[in-house]
Amino acid sequence: MQLVLDTNVVLDLLVFGDAAAQPVKQGLEAGSLRWLATAAMREELARVLAYPKLAPRVAFHRGSADAVLRDFDRQAALVPAAEKASVTCGDPDDQKFIDLAVAHRCPLVSKDFEVLRMKKRLAQLEVLATSSWVG
Repeated sequence: MQLVLDTNVVLDLLVFGDAAAQPVKQGLEAGSLRWLATAAMREELARVLAYPKLAPRVAFHRGSADAVLRDFDRQAALVPAAEKASVTCGDPDDQKFIDLAVAHRCPLVSKDFEVLRMKKRLAQLEVLATSSWVG
């Protein structure tokens, strides 16, 4: 099964080892999940990892942002950016995640309020928007 992960979920998965991200981690390791991402998503992650309030936590948990980006490169399947979906997110930064999930008709795991409030509209497009993944 394919899925799209927003940046906060990626941080939980690759930096903080959050328990809520464990089903995703296990699915990726077992090969039952395929994480779809784009170059723009990787760029956003790199930018977020360098935020002054986050960088010390990244260093503490993972040693460096480069270690996180290496894990991203190893685990995410990079695909071309998707066309704009027929639904628009209130937060333009989240639109790329919605576009990709809609294009691939796959679940979008996000903790973002603007994404999650679109649940019903996304469901009409065969996209499950959820804050946690239970495989």
